[in-house]
Amino acid sequence: MITRYAIFEGCVKAGQEQEFRTAVLETVLPKWKQFPGALDVRVSFAEKRDEGAPEYPMILAINYPDLAAVDAALASPVRAESRAATEAVLSRYFEGRVHHHVTLANEFVL
Repeated sequence: MITRYAIFEGCVKAGQEQEFRTAVLETVLPKWKQFPGALDVRVSFAEKRDEGAPEYPMILAINYPDLAAVDAALASPVRAESRAATEAVLSRYFEGRVHHHVTLANEFVL
């Protein structure tokens, strides 16, 4: 399985953490769920971090069956819609940058 991560590095504007989370889940998550070929979507909001660790208020993970599915999703019209929705939320609530990483995921059920 392939996982594409979007790591939101920076901070949510002070006092707007709940509004940020609500906006992501109500506005952007529906777009992420529409990516063709996506198997599942995980939105993780930060609760705690080690002292001195960089601040990542949110990490998005979308699983795909293979790299071809990732490429198809990124080439789809949904990506433009998703980017517009994401940028609207970020411009209002977030200060920082977003970077993406594509990984080969290995999961082990306990």
